[in-house]
Amino acid sequence: MTLTQERTTNGGSPAEFEALDAYSRIVTSVAEEVLPAVASLRVTKRSRDGSRGAGAGSAVVITADGFMMTSAHVVAGADGGEAAFTDGREIETELVGADALSDLAVIRATGRDLHAAVLGDADVLRVGQLVVALGNPMGFAGSVTAGVVSALGRSLPTRAGSATRIVENVIQTDAALNPGNSGGALVDARGRVVGVNTAVAGIGLGLAVPINETTRRIIAALMNEGRFRRAYLGIAGGRRPLPPRLAEDLGRKFGLEVVEVVEGSAAAKSGLRGEDIVLQIDGVPIESPGDLQKLMIGDAIGKRIEISVYRDGSLVKLSATPTELVV
Repeated sequence: MTLTQERTTNGGSPAEFEALDAYSRIVTSVAEEVLPAVASLRVTKRSRDGSRGAGAGSAVVITADGFMMTSAHVVAGADGGEAAFTDGREIETELVGADALSDLAVIRATGRDLHAAVLGDADVLRVGQLVVALGNPMGFAGSVTAGVVSALGRSLPTRAGSATRIVENVIQTDAALNPGNSGGALVDARGRVVGVNTAVAGIGLGLAVPINETTRRIIAALMNEGRFRRAYLGIAGGRRPLPPRLAEDLGRKFGLEVVEVVEGSAAAKSGLRGEDIVLQIDGVPIESPGDLQKLMIGDAIGKRIEISVYRDGSLVKLSATPTELVV
């Protein structure tokens, strides 16, 4: 009796076992390809009182000459560290730059000829798609868990000093994540890194910061400049449905309602008010806080922008000059 026949006798069709075998082949091939690029990260930290402590997490090699990405909260306050790889190498690392508002950081290992992972695009993910989480939970190097994308479009609030931000389009997965997984890779079935594991959302749920056009820009800035500069307009707001006639004229249903204007900010100087609905900035449609955040990048600092708002039944044109966000 063959193994397949034995399995079928014990319950289950050959097609079911073939599907399970295909699933296993995908997970094992992804693990073989990506695990050499995932390191167990140990960092040393100095507290405000001068005492030293330690932290741990995971990191992913993104260039062969030693650049690695991880979670910003893993390396917060770090003054040194060490990356341990599945081939037994232990390499010292230094912090290149961190951005707490995206929970992304870049470190650099002193070694060379490292195995680099391939970055993918989380914007093409679909709910139900197979993903594999690779990291070092509980200090166990080279751990692999698999699951599916259970939800997309989630938001993750972050804070740096007095500044707050929402990380948009966070990936929710049921691949098991545990302490130490933060900074590790979330990978699709083709072995491309589509997310950086960042938080345990609850029993059976995990979150990952997506790898997409926006976060690639952040990672590149951290690699080249050690920081990511953001423009600051000075409003808080939320998505709001547009009046039917306006929605029909614009061909869309939502705008960004201004809930609060920070005193003395660029928004206040421009004349923006609470209950205004921001429709466009420099001709770009604005429907949510995420749309505004995408425009508030370094290039917008000190640049005059045109703002179209809906106020008391009329369209109003305003202009503002964003300042640099200081955290």
